[in-house]
Amino acid sequence: MQALYIPTEITAVNTIIHFWRDDYSPAITFVIQIVIYAVINMYAVRVFGECEFWFSLAKLILCIGLLFFTLITMCGGNPKHDAFGFRNWHVAGGPIGMKYATGSLGRFQGFLASLRLSSSFTCVGSEYVSMTAGECVNPRVNMAIAFRTVLYRLVFFYVGGALSVSILIAYNDPRYVELTSASANGASSPYVVAMQNMGVQVLSHIVNAVIVTAAFSAGCSYTYTSSRCLYNLAKKGFVPKFFRICTKKGIPIYCVLLSCCFALLSLLQLGRSGSVALNYMFNLVTGAQILNYGFMGITYIGFYHAVKAQGIDRRKFTYRSWFQPYSIYFATFIYWCIIGCLGYQVFLPGMWKVDDFLFSYVMIFVSLAVFIAWKLFKRTKFIKPRDADLTTGLDEIEAHEAEFYAQMEESSQDEKKSRWKSYLNWVF
Repeated sequence: MQALYIPTEITAVNTIIHFWRDDYSPAITFVIQIVIYAVINMYAVRVFGECEFWFSLAKLILCIGLLFFTLITMCGGNPKHDAFGFRNWHVAGGPIGMKYATGSLGRFQGFLASLRLSSSFTCVGSEYVSMTAGECVNPRVNMAIAFRTVLYRLVFFYVGGALSVSILIAYNDPRYVELTSASANGASSPYVVAMQNMGVQVLSHIVNAVIVTAAFSAGCSYTYTSSRCLYNLAKKGFVPKFFRICTKKGIPIYCVLLSCCFALLSLLQLGRSGSVALNYMFNLVTGAQILNYGFMGITYIGFYHAVKAQGIDRRKFTYRSWFQPYSIYFATFIYWCIIGCLGYQVFLPGMWKVDDFLFSYVMIFVSLAVFIAWKLFKRTKFIKPRDADLTTGLDEIEAHEAEFYAQMEESSQDEKKSRWKSYLNWVF
């Protein structure tokens, strides 16, 4: 399913480039991106990691810069010298807006609408860091460091970014409504629209340039994660065995090639009807990604009870999440509430549309059908917590760690990290 995100990001790069010019065939940018994705992902994972490091650095600088831009401009530091503050929060409907009704009900439905496909699409992806564990050096240490910082980064950048957008631009801004309701181009970024409204010209080009790299980076990440998911499925026997074949550098070559084939779906954008089909796929996969969070919650609940039933001390784990099991109960409940609200508007009077219902909820029925079919044909049984296998692969990890630490001790380059490098490692 993640592979279907690749063409979405490829077309996103093309639409952002339209901010500057559109007198070219979109096929040019599509083909260039597909080739670059293939090249990056066919080399060692170190190349992918290095590229993502610099892309992440650019996105980090952009996010921090936009937060400061919001603070400065809302206090009057803009060409119009307008200290607008929280003025956009006081328009009719507030910062979120009203949907399908007025008053408190309209605001609540506006909030639900913000949780639907567009917001859901921007929030998924933080869990992909776990997919790099199989190719990470010293994973039990490095992955723990990565996970500890995920929460703080999500709260700071996601919540901070949402607040910034609501401060800079009203939800019913005429220019933004026009751009997003028609065929959107690069100027449909709320930050860019806000800059144009305030007369800030040069900065809007810089922001759009970094947004191009962000969209490109997302497509590259989806190519990586989709190929690794397919590889893991091949190792477990769910797909043909030839997908297990790797290069000398450990790259699952056929998995990467298949992921790049999905990228060719971006060429559907060259036709009008194909564009509609691609939009349907985007909505379908976004719903599936949110469903994935609900299943992860259920999986962790099972893992927690298996650890408890087998008498394993969680304090020995390299990484432990807080307030368990109550936090996962709460999170899983919220996930499934969001899943239920993905297509809530179809149940409102006069809003029923078969297409909207299917593309909002069909993955629930597909997942249920796959689960039942697997149970019936494979005759598998539910495993009790005390019988769950929690040790397979542990010996391999411990052997890897022993070899890693031995190499570290023998290395003559065992120099202390500088403060700035330690700080960057903590951030990324």
